[in-house]
Amino acid sequence: MLPCLNKKLFGIDCPGCGMQRSADLLLHGDFVGAFKMYPAVYPIALLLLFLITNLFLKLKYAHQVKFFLMLVTAGTIIVSYILKMNSLFN
Repeated sequence: MLPCLNKKLFGIDCPGCGMQRSADLLLHGDFVGAFKMYPAVYPIALLLLFLITNLFLKLKYAHQVKFFLMLVTAGTIIVSYILKMNSLFN
């Protein structure tokens, strides 16, 4: 796995730490472990699946769906990072 530059330089996790390991767990079928490692793996996967599907099928409300999925993904990343940092410093 690629090392996290933020963690090497500053000693704390970045909002993306755990994504590679989570994707690896997901590809190996450990769905619960993937969620525990990086909770945003499922919204990211859903967003990527929608974006790829939207390349071939033009949906009527694609812009709104894409915006909603991006908000859910960003929200999940932010909330999980805050919870991780809160448990790390408390």
